[in-house]
Amino acid sequence: MTDPIADMLTRIRNALMVRQREVLIPHSKVKMDIAQILQREGFVTAVSETEAVIGKEKNARKFIKVELKYKDAQPVVRGIQRVSTPGRRVYYGYREIPKQLPSLGMLVISTPQGMMPHLEAREKKLGGEVMCEVF
Repeated sequence: MTDPIADMLTRIRNALMVRQREVLIPHSKVKMDIAQILQREGFVTAVSETEAVIGKEKNARKFIKVELKYKDAQPVVRGIQRVSTPGRRVYYGYREIPKQLPSLGMLVISTPQGMMPHLEAREKKLGGEVMCEVF
């Protein structure tokens, strides 16, 4: 797999399309940070770590369990997409970060102080790599 973050976002998008309550994502620190930001900003209900045995494996692997959020049978997340890819990195200085997105969503930005929503990064005057957009 060349882009694990894009895989995470695709798993969430696919689970939302078929109205699943939760989705399991292979664990990594970056993906856990993104999932926790989604929870903090109200896009998902809960995020937790879990272990599971997949197929004929002997050892359990760590996963991130994301409980998806719905309002009136419609998903709260209307769209989620990768912005910076392995082939095309996108960086914003803090002055370039938009105050409000046209889609009324948020950007997740990787800064020197860790992952954070775009408004928090702008407030702290931190720029960084734009990981994804959620609306």
